Amino acid sequence: MPPYLSEIADDVYAYVQPDGGWCLNNAGLVVADGEALLIDTAATERRALALREAVKSVSPALPRLLVNTHSHGDHTFGNYLFPEAAVIGHRGTRTEVTQIGTHLTTLWPDVCWGDLELRPPQVTFEDRLTIHVGDTEAQVLHLGPAHTGSDVVVWLPGRRVLFTGDIVMSGATPFCPMGSVAGSLDAVRALRDLRPRVVVAGHGPVAGEELLDTTEGYLLLLQRLAKEGVAAGATVLDVAREAELGAFGELLDAERIVPNLHRAYLEEQGAERGCPVDMPALFAEMVEFNGGLPACHA
Repeated sequence: MPPYLSEIADDVYAYVQPDGGWCLNNAGLVVADGEALLIDTAATERRALALREAVKSVSPALPRLLVNTHSHGDHTFGNYLFPEAAVIGHRGTRTEVTQIGTHLTTLWPDVCWGDLELRPPQVTFEDRLTIHVGDTEAQVLHLGPAHTGSDVVVWLPGRRVLFTGDIVMSGATPFCPMGSVAGSLDAVRALRDLRPRVVVAGHGPVAGEELLDTTEGYLLLLQRLAKEGVAAGATVLDVAREAELGAFGELLDAERIVPNLHRAYLEEQGAERGCPVDMPALFAEMVEFNGGLPACHA
């Protein structure tokens, strides 16, 4: 199924890239009074250009502001194809984009990434930022380490629409080895307090507040498995292989349980939220558990 742009509230759009698996992320668009705000871009040159055309189909002006919810390339690699826009992100996101560069492309070398140009956030902040798109208010909120060390969400209180970035997934397994399991739980509970009507997750179909419940349930399962695994002296791979995931096993990319459990183990043993991990090693272990490289259709 090709990507599609859907109006989810008055002058608010979600750009959804099915099926929401690895590197098939969502973006958002707010249009008002001849102005536009874009939330995230896409992983490849081809997909970012398609997003640009979709934006042009509904907006009289191209976005002058572009918020990155976090540093990962599927949400940031397309920044350079929106040269009209100032890129906004958390201070840590700028650091991470600069440090990580285009490393994501090495994980799936067969993907046609295009002629990428790195463009990290130019405007950074710490805790919260308010953007006005015409009369529409967009609150950009940092909730602490969650999916990464520096995620933000975009909340439209007047429309009750929430763009969560990858703190929340829709129909896909959460992924937090670079951030925090406990921090993700705190973030999800803070998002529930907003009482959103529409939730646009970082990946997967647009839905409602029930996505927060699914995410919370999975994260609590991770904590329980880690607590039991540490107490038993079991390895992460052993626990992952024996885990009864129930309905969570039906989510896309279930192999993420391996790096997720590594983060949960660290926190069970007292590690600081967001502390560095050896992601290449964790990714390699996930590939071993999966029996091969996970599919990426970017």
